Amino acid sequence: MSDDIFGSVDNFIDRLFAQEDEALAATKKAITDNGLPQISISQNQGKFLHILAKLRNPSKILEIGTLGGYSTIWLARALNAGGKLISLEIDQYHADVASANITKAGLAESVSIRVGNALEELPKMKSENAGPFDVIFIDADKEPYAEYFQWALQLSKPGTLIIVDNVVREGNILDENSTDENVKGVQRFIKLLSETKNVTATIIQTVGSKYHDGIALAIVN
Repeated sequence: MSDDIFGSVDNFIDRLFAQEDEALAATKKAITDNGLPQISISQNQGKFLHILAKLRNPSKILEIGTLGGYSTIWLARALNAGGKLISLEIDQYHADVASANITKAGLAESVSIRVGNALEELPKMKSENAGPFDVIFIDADKEPYAEYFQWALQLSKPGTLIIVDNVVREGNILDENSTDENVKGVQRFIKLLSETKNVTATIIQTVGSKYHDGIALAIVN
């Protein structure tokens, strides 16, 4: 099967189930207009995230990797009334673009963006008793995915849903001799996930406009 059919089916699903409102469409445009990397989740993946988060009836969500705020908006819209989402972003310019998009979406009161290296911010959040979170979404630089997951566990409670994106890498995770640091980072994470006894976890392959990839899902026992 070709990538064309995957993209066409994605577009079909988007029209029926994942229509973008003005705020989401404007966020996509702002990401392009401001020269941010075109690596946001797709529309249907955003809707999938929203549904997964909504199943947890969340009051607190943590996102690692904001970019332009597209996934942030989908997640924040799943919060309970009065709920809060914290998003970590290493790049101040990306955070500024995201903040403007989040404000336009009417979510400024629900979302806060912390700018800095996540591996420095996560220990601070732990010491501040910022957790535990109901949902944690990891979609940032791939090399430290294992470390992000370890910190996610420390900011969790029984029932916390941890979602980790981009974990199949078009099948390249099967290449034990890969020299791609992104692939190697994901491989380290997958090994850690498989050995972590206090979660119930799996990985689902995904295809569509974002080609062949996958998403890891883990519930803290």
